[in-house]
Amino acid sequence: MTEIWLVRHGETEWNREQRFMGQQDIPLNRAGLQQAADLAVSLRGQHFNALYSSDLLRARQTAEALAAALKLPLRLDARLREVMLGVWQGQTHADVQARYPLQWAERYANPPDFRPPAGETIAEMAARAYPVLDEIAAAYPRGLVLLVSHGILLAALICRARGLPLALIYAQNPANARPEIIDWPPEKLENLS
Repeated sequence: MTEIWLVRHGETEWNREQRFMGQQDIPLNRAGLQQAADLAVSLRGQHFNALYSSDLLRARQTAEALAAALKLPLRLDARLREVMLGVWQGQTHADVQARYPLQWAERYANPPDFRPPAGETIAEMAARAYPVLDEIAAAYPRGLVLLVSHGILLAALICRARGLPLALIYAQNPANARPEIIDWPPEKLENLS
């Protein structure tokens, strides 16, 4: 069992504006940079075996602050990118709700299988992310690993680790720059093998 500390990137202006980011490459804002620096200070003295991150800028900037403080090499992996939100990317939640009312309702009625126009489903995102954690757990059995990514992707990992259905994903979305600790592989999956 590998202990993985999941960290959502620091704040961006699009977080403040309630804009869908998806896979748009948005930088951290001043508050987000400070959140990353504060988290790095709080984690000093903790011994992590490895540090992984999404390659998108906001996650990478957060992870770079952690890598510098913890003196760890940073491993970037595109499979840890946020769910692709297609044409919704860059639009505010209010605009999407007004322009796509039926899809907005479907997003909450069926989170795992809903696909925004030109986007991917949460189930597809989870299917690309779970193997990354399997690889990490195989490389660091009984290790301690730090992983920086995005809200919905991390929420999918939290659901899997805690035996929750992906239908509950939106309630698992972690706060910016605050670690959420899980064990991988999930016990329920281990018991099946």
